[in-house]
Parts: sequence; C-alpha cells; structure tokens
Amino acid sequence: MTEHAALVDGEAIAKSRVDAFLDGRGPGAPHRGAGLYQSAAPPRGATSPNEPAPARRQAEAPSAARQRRRWATQVVVTDELARRACADRGLKVPEEVSPASVLAVAETDVADLGSIVAAALAHSPAARTLLAALESEQTVPETAARDYYARNRDRFLTPEALRRGVDPFDEAAPSDTLPYDEVREGISRELRKAAGRKAFFGWLDQARAGVTYAHGHEHPGDPSHPDHEHRH
Repeated sequence: MTEHAALVDGEAIAKSRVDAFLDGRGPGAPHRGAGLYQSAAPPRGATSPNEPAPARRQAEAPSAARQRRRWATQVVVTDELARRACADRGLKVPEEVSPASVLAVAETDVADLGSIVAAALAHSPAARTLLAALESEQTVPETAARDYYARNRDRFLTPEALRRGVDPFDEAAPSDTLPYDEVREGISRELRKAAGRKAFFGWLDQARAGVTYAHGHEHPGDPSHPDHEHRH
C-alpha cells in the first residue's frame, strides 16, 4: 500500500501530513477549537475533528469520511504548492501560526473562494504569504476605479441619503453620493484584492497540473470515484 497521498512533481506528500491536518497536529494544521470547519466547510456529511469521538463515529458515514480525507488532501497539497512557490520567489514565510491569525479568512469569503482555498488560506502561512505577494503586484487603472464607482453608486450613498431611502440610480442628487476622491482608495484596495485572488486561482490551477493523487485522495469532485460531488 502506498504511503503517500499525492506526488508533487514526483515528490511524495506523506499521508501522515493529511492525518496531522485532520487531527489538528503539525505545521499548517488548525488549532484545537480554532475551527477547521468553522472557517471553511468540508464536503457534506463530514464532521469536525474537534467533536467528541463517539459523536463523530455515529454521525459520519463512510463516504463522508472518505470525502473529508480527499478535501483535507487538497488543503495540504495547496499548502505544499504555496511553500514551493514562496521558496521560488524568495518570500519569507512565517514558521508558526498564532491563534489570532488562524481564521484569517472571513466566513463571507468562503462562497467566493471555495472551501478548499478558504481553508488553505486560513491555515497555511505560505498560502497567505503568496496571496499577499500576488495582490501587491496588481495595479488598478484609474478607468477601472471610476467605472466601479459609476456602476456601484448604491455603495457610496451618504449616511443622510441612506436614512432618506434615496434610490442611487434614480432620484439621487450629487450631494447624496460620497465624492469619488474620498472613496477612490477603498475602491482600489477592493479591486486589487479581487485581482490578487484571481491571480492566486490562476497560479493554483497551473501548479496543480504537476500533482498526481493516490487512490482515496482524489479531488472530492473527481467523477472517477463513487463519492464525488462538485464542491470547492
């Protein structure tokens, strides 16, 4: 029986790393009680490793357990790929994760990122370091910021206009909207963040091309196994 969960460019990722992640042990693993599945949900039916063991055994079906392992493998592989990318870029990665920074990804971001990437960012210092580097490389053209401002006037109503229930796309007066110069920095920051995430996804898609998964560690949505479901 193979002892690796995946091969990254021919180098083995040990199953023990996936086990350590699921158990809350080892680098990049969630702290006990920090909430591996509070920050990003695994496949349906999978339960948190922080629950009492009897409850887990009663609640988790075999297929859910298999999917949980596949999901965790994706998180561990993403961490490994990010470590290598940071090394190639000469980026310094924090060696430890403090409890305060474990849940770095907000719940509202999970829908945009997908649970695998959200969990990787929440628990992998390398993934966060790489994302930050990619985000810093993005530029936001003035035309893009102005276009965002024009198309999202509802986000820039003044407090008084909001109290009056002004329709930003119909009856709003110029004084009902915050001036562009006041919100330009925030718009650029938001657009840069979105562009950084897009770059991260593009990098991850390319990096995964060099990954081969062992049986039982395939992507949860891989149709080649009977438990598959298309969730990220």
